[in-house]
Amino acid sequence: MDTLSRRSILIGLPTLVAGAAAAEEKRLAIKGYDPVSYFTEGRPEQGSAEYQAAFDDATYWFKNAEHRAMFVADPDHYAPQFRGYCTVTLSHGSKLEADPEAWAIADGKLYVFGAKEASRYSRPRPPVSSTRRATTG
Repeated sequence: MDTLSRRSILIGLPTLVAGAAAAEEKRLAIKGYDPVSYFTEGRPEQGSAEYQAAFDDATYWFKNAEHRAMFVADPDHYAPQFRGYCTVTLSHGSKLEADPEAWAIADGKLYVFGAKEASRYSRPRPPVSSTRRATTG
């Protein structure tokens, strides 16, 4: 019986260790792009593993220490909505990693999408009155 117990422990141990390591590893959000750059630079920019922070069960990379500090000070402002998953597919009940190049900022919040075509539908449109003035004047 002692031999069986030890054997069971030795066989099960690698599975337990692998499971614990997977639980500690966080998902890399928006494929390593810097979420702060959408706001400061007006475009997505690749981050670096050298500057990273964890938020909402994901890891975010930043292009520099300043962007990391800005994010850590206000992650609710800079983190993409829906944990960086595609906004459209989540609305249909599925999870899809977003394309960092397909994005929109609306009401001060960053939204990312699975494809660039989806992001154009969420961009704010000018009010009808200002559109009319621009085309009639």
